[in-house]
Amino acid sequence: MVVTGEDYRFISQEQITATGVEDSTLVVEPHARNTAPAVLTAALSMQDTPDVVMVITPSDHLIADHAAFASALYNARVEAEKGAIVVFGVTPDHPATGFGYLKTSNVPVHQGSALTVTEFVEKPHENKAMKMIESGNFFWNSGIFVARVSTILNAFTTHSPHLLNPCKAALALGREDLNFLRLHGDAFSQCENVSFDCAVMERIGKCTAIHLDCGWSDLGSWKAVKELGETDISGNTLAGNATAIECSNSFLKSDNPDTALVGLGLKDIIAVATDDGVLVTDMAHSDQIGRTVEVLKAQKAKQAEEFRRCHRPWGYYETLSLGHRFQVKRIMVKPGGQLSLQSHVHRAEHWVVVAGSAKVTVKDQVKMMTENESTYIPLGAVHRLENPGKLPLHLIEVQSGSYLGEDDITRYEDVYNRGEEVA
Repeated sequence: MVVTGEDYRFISQEQITATGVEDSTLVVEPHARNTAPAVLTAALSMQDTPDVVMVITPSDHLIADHAAFASALYNARVEAEKGAIVVFGVTPDHPATGFGYLKTSNVPVHQGSALTVTEFVEKPHENKAMKMIESGNFFWNSGIFVARVSTILNAFTTHSPHLLNPCKAALALGREDLNFLRLHGDAFSQCENVSFDCAVMERIGKCTAIHLDCGWSDLGSWKAVKELGETDISGNTLAGNATAIECSNSFLKSDNPDTALVGLGLKDIIAVATDDGVLVTDMAHSDQIGRTVEVLKAQKAKQAEEFRRCHRPWGYYETLSLGHRFQVKRIMVKPGGQLSLQSHVHRAEHWVVVAGSAKVTVKDQVKMMTENESTYIPLGAVHRLENPGKLPLHLIEVQSGSYLGEDDITRYEDVYNRGEEVA
């Protein structure tokens, strides 16, 4: 089961399919409400199997040693079947201020040892983190938990009962859409925005930890990403079209092959260039990227809310250029995929096939198109794009008109049964 947000539902589905997992549930949250409502919703959806052991894990962690992780999971399951909520604790190797910490009453005898957690400590300042590490009985809180469904539900009933009714209503009033289970928006919006740690773990008193030694990283900062890459003799890590000149211990990354990112005389600096933004920070602030997002949101910057590449059930599109009365998009349609039969009130479109084959419907005309062929869709014309081939279809779309928003769409037929959802 994956619980995710609206913007990530299609890419999540693609990744699930790529893993070969056939039996899966993808729950879509209409609003971000932190991890407690997500965990509770997942547990409620499995309440008919109360003895099933859940592994609750974020989606963006790195596990380098899979065998060690599997061994830790086995040990955690043993404790979970006794009725415990088990959290994995990682031995800290530096005074990280971006992680929460666990205080234990004992130290691990061996890998996989069960420990008693006596305190959860939220992200500390550096001096406090250093003192905790020196004490020897503090561990990083990995954010990975193992427990029976019934144990999770009982914990919420005891420690955060106010979350139960809105989560139950969000499930009961939710609807199935394609392969997704969409939670009811109004009901879910009544949930408190609170983490699982704050809602449950910090309130239950003693709990169990399993020592985890598997090359774990939560990839929570660009510094953590840097440490995964290869470094040059000066300690620099480069990715993409990036060059370092007289730099040391820096991370330079450019996502766009056409954008050369050059660092000159830098020390302990992170610079990341994407298609629509550039971040420059020192190492000490690399775990505070969330602050920049909040500032951009306050400025109503589109980079804080929108993605250059938007995934859809038929593929994806990305904006290449946007100006007064025109927009250029790159569109990819998966084999067998098709856009809805649709029309637009305010814009006309030109399509040029770059690779693959396309079946194009414009009004009552249907034609096949291949590489380097193009067509025109007049304003208001009913049209559809399909990929009947075995390879991905790539095309360039040029829009022109007085309004180019994604909500300028009227659907007549849609194999994915979408209603008012755009694109």
